[in-house]
Amino acid sequence: MKFSKYFDHTLLKADATEADIKKLCEEAIKYDFASVCVNSCYAAYASDILGENDVSVCCVVGFPLGAMSTDAKAFEADNACENGASEIDMVINIGALKDGRDEDVQDDICAVAGIVYEHDAILKVIIEACLLTDAEKEKACVLAIDAGADFVKTSTGFSSGGATEKDVRLMKAAVGDDAEVKAAGGIRDLETAKKMIDAGASRLGTSATVKIMEEYEETK
Repeated sequence: MKFSKYFDHTLLKADATEADIKKLCEEAIKYDFASVCVNSCYAAYASDILGENDVSVCCVVGFPLGAMSTDAKAFEADNACENGASEIDMVINIGALKDGRDEDVQDDICAVAGIVYEHDAILKVIIEACLLTDAEKEKACVLAIDAGADFVKTSTGFSSGGATEKDVRLMKAAVGDDAEVKAAGGIRDLETAKKMIDAGASRLGTSATVKIMEEYEETK
């Protein structure tokens, strides 16, 4: 796979402006990233800027806490897809997982998955690994793939920790060939990006994407 296509070029800060999103999209076109990852209020705007370029719009849902109602997540996913998103990164109900309410967690994912697949989009499920035990991480991955997720994702980048090689390996082992792994949070240089890929990640979410690509170009 082309190295640039590992990356979701990400901007999820609360103070992101239209000018910031425009720059994000222009950088994504220049470097040919897999997607731009934005909050859903910018789905249509990013989609218009990207046009026919081979860069997807990815929107987060239930972000960053995952504690919204299932109906709210499903509505947000539908709205994002209607406005041009072709990839959705949703946060699981972390509290429900830690309570052992597996059916509630899976139902939450399924509700979003059903909407996403009606739009022929891709679903990535954020488990927020930094808040979970290894057993909970494995369970979250199994629930996600049973609900039809295309990816499991390590982190929002807004909690107490980001992606680790250990978590990526654990998650890849848990999903096997049934899903892919996206690593996100704390990936700020080429060395870290390569470590995540070597550990089993096939997609990386980062706001340091341009810096990483510049480092990569220097090594060629």
